Amino acid sequence: MSLLKTYIQNFISRSGNYILSASIISRILSFFASWIALQLIPNKELGIVLFAYNIILFIIPIGGFGLHQSLLRFGSLLKTSEEKNSLFRYTFFKGIWVTFILIFIIIIVSLFIDFQFENTKYYLAFLSITLIPTYIFELIKIQFRLHHKNKLFAFTEIVFTSVLTISVLVLSYYFKENGYAIAIVLTPTITILFFIKKFKSDLFFNRKLTMINREFWKYGFFASLSNVVTQLLFVIDILLIGFLLNDAEMVTNYKYISLIPLSLLFLPRAFINADFVAFTENIYDKKYIIKYIKSYLLLFTILSIAFCILFGFFSNFILKLFDADFIQFKTSFLILIIGVSGILIFRGLFGNLLSSIGKAHINFYITFTALIINFFSNYYLIPKYGLKGAAITSASLMWFTGILSAIIFWKFYNHHFLSKK
Repeated sequence: MSLLKTYIQNFISRSGNYILSASIISRILSFFASWIALQLIPNKELGIVLFAYNIILFIIPIGGFGLHQSLLRFGSLLKTSEEKNSLFRYTFFKGIWVTFILIFIIIIVSLFIDFQFENTKYYLAFLSITLIPTYIFELIKIQFRLHHKNKLFAFTEIVFTSVLTISVLVLSYYFKENGYAIAIVLTPTITILFFIKKFKSDLFFNRKLTMINREFWKYGFFASLSNVVTQLLFVIDILLIGFLLNDAEMVTNYKYISLIPLSLLFLPRAFINADFVAFTENIYDKKYIIKYIKSYLLLFTILSIAFCILFGFFSNFILKLFDADFIQFKTSFLILIIGVSGILIFRGLFGNLLSSIGKAHINFYITFTALIINFFSNYYLIPKYGLKGAAITSASLMWFTGILSAIIFWKFYNHHFLSKK
């Protein structure tokens, strides 16, 4: 237990407790925003907006060509604030131009696709606008982390979800599903305004950095592709449910029964957000890395067991908070809880460690393989078992990708990375 105690103390010393608290508050506010939308907007109309938004969600990571991912990894290896600020400036301006091009492509392509749900193409074109403020917001959060300002980073999460909740409440009340779409676009834009004074001076640093080369862009590209495919792994269930069952209401049902299981991912994300810069700075110290891994695995194994027991006993009560009709999908809900444990224990840690050693492309290969399996498995299981089929596929792949990430990380870390340090 001393190992676990030391791990938590180190986490707190890096203001991880602020990040964790902010994550909890953000999850609660996000739940509330989702609940508000469910109360104010009919399920069918909300399902159409969610269908379009889930397409945007898996495109978001590729905003800026993934340069924000390069900023995080390579910025962690820089020693001075001036160098980090110069890298921030580079990724800021280059990334915005790339994102403008991406939005243009989405709008043009969406106009020529005949979606099965009416108005999907218009929501898709409109929601694509959120890619620019979302990319800038991600850069701001990363910049705070690089300068070890984790308290400010934590505050960004609270501001974002507070703005989202208020926007969804007001705009959905007056404009229904259109208001919900507007709230999605406005939220990151308004949040940026709260922090513009904190980062605008960083844009004036323009020192030439040798790390800005083909490898820098390649890392960001593959890291972004990996995140796109990861998002698609979560989104493809909803897309295939909509396509195979042709029922917008079932899209909404699955979205909400998966909301809590997927929201549990805030926990490993909170720890990684606090620690990524630290373990990247110490990535060549094998004793440090091994100790970190042991501590992480111990903590999240305990938490995963606790979650499975907790939600096993209170699943009916929790699902009823959203809608009593969701109780019929209890089995699917519990399958997803078990599946998420695979990410909590393995994938959340080893996927980020692979990125830390510059192997973002390996994450992409792992996730892309899982995506192919997901597609064919869901194509068979969803028509046969409905939402339960989608849950079984997702849960199985969560464990598969997590364990595979752990195996491959150790292979590269021991035999390739350390030998080249």
